[in-house]
Amino acid sequence: MIRLTLLFILISHYVFSQSYAPAAGENGSTAIHFSDSRFVSWAAQINVTRGFVNIEDTTIEALGDNRASFGDPSLALGPGTSDASDVVSLGDKGVATLIFDRPIFNGSGPDFAIFENSFSDTYLEFAHVEVSSNGEDFVRFASHSEVQFDVQIHGFGMTDPRMINNLAGKYRGGYGTPFDLEELIDSAQVDINNITHIRIIDVVGSIGDSATFDSFGNKINEPYSTPYESGGFDLEAVGAINQLLSVEEEDIKSSFSIFPNPTNSSLTVENNGKTFTLHVYDSQGKCVLRESNKTQSIVSLRPGMYYFKVISNNNSIINKVIFN
Repeated sequence: MIRLTLLFILISHYVFSQSYAPAAGENGSTAIHFSDSRFVSWAAQINVTRGFVNIEDTTIEALGDNRASFGDPSLALGPGTSDASDVVSLGDKGVATLIFDRPIFNGSGPDFAIFENSFSDTYLEFAHVEVSSNGEDFVRFASHSEVQFDVQIHGFGMTDPRMINNLAGKYRGGYGTPFDLEELIDSAQVDINNITHIRIIDVVGSIGDSATFDSFGNKINEPYSTPYESGGFDLEAVGAINQLLSVEEEDIKSSFSIFPNPTNSSLTVENNGKTFTLHVYDSQGKCVLRESNKTQSIVSLRPGMYYFKVISNNNSIINKVIFN
C-alpha cells in the first residue's frame, strides 16, 4: 500500500504540475524563433568561464580533463541560427556574460530572448538568467521548476517545458526563451531601462549535494550527468527585442511615418521623401512582402498583426502594424 501511495503521488506530480507555457509551436507557447522580426540586434561581446563536465566526479578533475570545452565563445555572438553546433558549452556551473552595444530597455512584452541548441522539445538543459546596468551588480530573474526531485533525470532524460518558468533553455534549438524586464521593476540594483549585460549561469541538474535551486527552494532536476566536452548549457545566441536606438536609427524614426495604424483596408508608408527598403513579417516571423527603393508604399494585407521593417542607409527600425 505504501508503494502504491508513493507511485500515485509521483504520477500526480507529473500530471498536474504543468503551470507554464508549452513547447515551441503549441498554442500558448512563448517561444520566439530566431528569424522573428522583433529581434533588432544580438549580443556583441562575451566572456565565458567554463564549468565542469561533471562537478561531482573528482576522478575526472584529478586527470585534468574536467572542464567543458566545446565551441568557441564567439559562436554565441550575432544572430541565432538553426546550426546545433554553433554554440559554446558552459559545463556544470559555467558562466557566460554577454554585452550589448546599446542598452536593452523595458518595453512592451518580452525584452530579450536566450537560445539553447536542444534537439527536441523535452531534452532540455537550463540556466539561470541575470541582468545588469553596469556589469557589476546583477539581478536574477525569479525561476520555478515543478519537476519532481525524488528521482534523478538521467543524462538523456526528458523534461516537460510546461513545468519550467524563467530558466533559459526551456525551448528546443532555434527557439528563444523570452524574458521580460518588467518582472524586475522593484529591484533597486538595476535600471530596467538601461540593461547592458546579461549573465547566464548553468544549472547543475543533480538532485544530490551539488544541486541547483530555483527561487522557491526547489532542486532543479534536469539531465545529469553529462560528462562530455559539450556538457552543460549550450549557449547559441542572445537577441535583443527592446533596445535603445542609435542616433542614425533615431533619424529614421523621426522621418518615417506609417498611417493609419491600425487599419481595416490599406496603409501608407513614407520616409520623408527618402528611398527605403520595406520588409513585412507576419506574427510567425514569415516575410510576406519585400519592396526596395521606394519613397512611398501603399500596403494592403489580410487581417492580423504584422511587423514592418524599414531599412535606410544600412540602418533599420521595426514597427508593429494591425490590419483589422
